[in-house]
Amino acid sequence: MMKILILSLSLLLISAMNTAYASDEDLMVVDENQTTAVNQTALSLALSDEASGLLTSLEEEGLLFMAEEEKLAGDVYSALNEVWNLRVFDNIGRAEQTHQAAVEMLLERYSLAVPANQAGEFSNESLQSLYNDLLSRGGLSVEEALRVGAAIEEIDILDLQERMAQTDREDILLVYSNLKRGSENHLRAFVNNLERRGVQYSPVHLSQEEYDRIIEG
Repeated sequence: MMKILILSLSLLLISAMNTAYASDEDLMVVDENQTTAVNQTALSLALSDEASGLLTSLEEEGLLFMAEEEKLAGDVYSALNEVWNLRVFDNIGRAEQTHQAAVEMLLERYSLAVPANQAGEFSNESLQSLYNDLLSRGGLSVEEALRVGAAIEEIDILDLQERMAQTDREDILLVYSNLKRGSENHLRAFVNNLERRGVQYSPVHLSQEEYDRIIEG
């Protein structure tokens, strides 16, 4: 009887883990080039199962910041694609729009104002300055543009990690963790593009250890 009970519990645990994994996988659409977009329909369904409530000031600030940071990535990639006409910028730029939309879904869920969507314009002064700097650097050469792409993904990973440490809300963590996975995939994509051009990329913001883990993942 005890063996049957243990077996039944084990099967239930495995089933629950598989269900959670499948659900998490369904949230992201990854192509052969590591471009990772958010499945908006699947995310909406997943969020409907999560409780909401009142946010802390840090959580509110985090959502507003991440919405603009995801917008920054998309705006930079779109602008650099206009200059260099590279598929990686076009593909990842469109994927970043779904990342931005995922955070905006949380903003609407908590009745927070969605930032204005004018290309290249940001209410956060530090992000505005970063955008201007990255766009200027990315216009110097194709290789520098790809380095800019990789650096953006490094920054995004670190900022998502910081914001994840500031909340225990399952809905916010669901979005942030999946966006982080997307940024890791996009970092690999930019590094792969650089390597195909004979350029060795070294991390600018991540530690070497974490960078190696992501690239080898």
